Amino acid sequence: MKNTKFARILSFVLCLVLVAAMSLLSVGCNDNNTPAPAGEKEFTLTVTHSDSSEKTFTVKSEKQTVGEALLDEEIIAGSQGQYGLMVETVDGETVKFEDGGKYWAFYIGNEYAMTGVDATDIEAGQTYAFKVE
Repeated sequence: MKNTKFARILSFVLCLVLVAAMSLLSVGCNDNNTPAPAGEKEFTLTVTHSDSSEKTFTVKSEKQTVGEALLDEEIIAGSQGQYGLMVETVDGETVKFEDGGKYWAFYIGNEYAMTGVDATDIEAGQTYAFKVE
């Protein structure tokens, strides 16, 4: 009888030790470099302001287009027009063509974009830019 009771207590203690060890192992193995959630893409946006200052953003988003992601992060704002989103404000600076002939030009990599920001699908790892021109 004493052996049975002792065996049960020992089994219970060993089970608790095993659970604690597994918990510590799972916490200890977390290197904080967890992968992005499924569907989340990361890209870089560089903004060149009218005073030639630059600011770089790293954007992570599950959105489909660059425009959706930047609107969601409140980096850009504008109005919908006949040809899509007309970006008027980027990183807090508003530039309107009718107020001096300047506008926010959108670039994909180093090339002037042939699509609007709201029609450009996010390509993970790609760089995008807005420049006052």
